[in-house]
Amino acid sequence: MARKPRVHVPGGIYHVMLRGNGGQDIFFASEDREEIYRLLREGTVRFEYRVHAYCLMTNHLHLAVEVGQIPLSRGMQNLAFRYTRWVNRRENRMGHLFQGRYKALLVDRDAYLLELVRYIHLNPIRANLVPDLKSLEQYPHCGHGTLMGKSKNTWQDTEGVLRLFGKNISQARRQYKDFVLKGID
Repeated sequence: MARKPRVHVPGGIYHVMLRGNGGQDIFFASEDREEIYRLLREGTVRFEYRVHAYCLMTNHLHLAVEVGQIPLSRGMQNLAFRYTRWVNRRENRMGHLFQGRYKALLVDRDAYLLELVRYIHLNPIRANLVPDLKSLEQYPHCGHGTLMGKSKNTWQDTEGVLRLFGKNISQARRQYKDFVLKGID
């Protein structure tokens, strides 16, 4: 039986998850994460999506992705296929890396975008990879530091999230930080 086609909503925001097959790791070396970043950067141009938030864990990843006219499925299939090929070549292995297709949940921009960003960025604290919000700002595998201005990458759209906290960038960052802090409890 054929799979049902994915719902494509131009301008829609999706919570995307890619999990390792059987819970196995999907990142084996630091260059693996660099490859995902390269593919995401390329995907923002090629498939015209915007990444508002991201977190790379050891055996899965989370993205908050806003799509344009090109369906999310094209970009995520490209990401998963090319990253799997990268890992299989480097690790001298064959077969699936990810547990089935990516999972994507369409979220309401107004009601859930900020909750989604907070949820994604708090993953390292919930998994005890970092102890607190200050450490999270320095954690290199999560978009929180980029939103806080502590790190920079060209493919994460920080304006879309920070604009929801105000027009003044420093004030918006303070309010974003307070918002994330409230989610720790």
